[in-house]
Amino acid sequence: MTSLYRKLPLPFLLLLAAFATGCDDDPITEDLPPVEAVLVENLPSDATDASTDRPVGTGKYTFFSHRENRVVPNADSASTMWDLAFNGTTILTNSGVSGPGEGWAVVVAHPFEEVVEAPADGAFLIDAEGAPAVASSPAGRWYNYNPTTHVVTPVPGRTIVVRTADGRYAKLRILSYYKDNPATIDSESVSRYYTFEYLFQPDGSRSLRAE
Repeated sequence: MTSLYRKLPLPFLLLLAAFATGCDDDPITEDLPPVEAVLVENLPSDATDASTDRPVGTGKYTFFSHRENRVVPNADSASTMWDLAFNGTTILTNSGVSGPGEGWAVVVAHPFEEVVEAPADGAFLIDAEGAPAVASSPAGRWYNYNPTTHVVTPVPGRTIVVRTADGRYAKLRILSYYKDNPATIDSESVSRYYTFEYLFQPDGSRSLRAE
């Protein structure tokens, strides 16, 4: 099975834990690793049947930490350990009605590489009842849905900018909604498995430039 994530080095995780701040606008000045894009493959966006490795549609979310590049157990869903949660095409932030964190998000109509700074705080949205910050409306959502073929495809040139649960920033580009990111989607393609690329800024600044 394709790996869900690439673990970050333990010293980096300890550094993040030691310097995690809430809404501090001052960049962290300690030595940090280079800011670079990370690829996540086959992240399930619903509970998975262990015998078939297919989503079973129970309505449960998969919680993901950009800070640690890992899936967070459902038992920690009420904590600030996660940043985004995935269920089908719905994406929640750790904010508002969805979690206790300081997370926000906004979908911007700019390619991933061109998003070099997170927008100012006022441009972000928090999750409200029936209205997640990562919008499901056509004008602001990350995907297109074909009602004839039932195929979900990412909208080209759209990037999700995220404020993490502890007030840092990241950007995310969804590459595929299907297992193993197939070049052609057909009747054999298994949906509800995300492949995405993201870049996380650990120093607390709004800069989203790769180094």
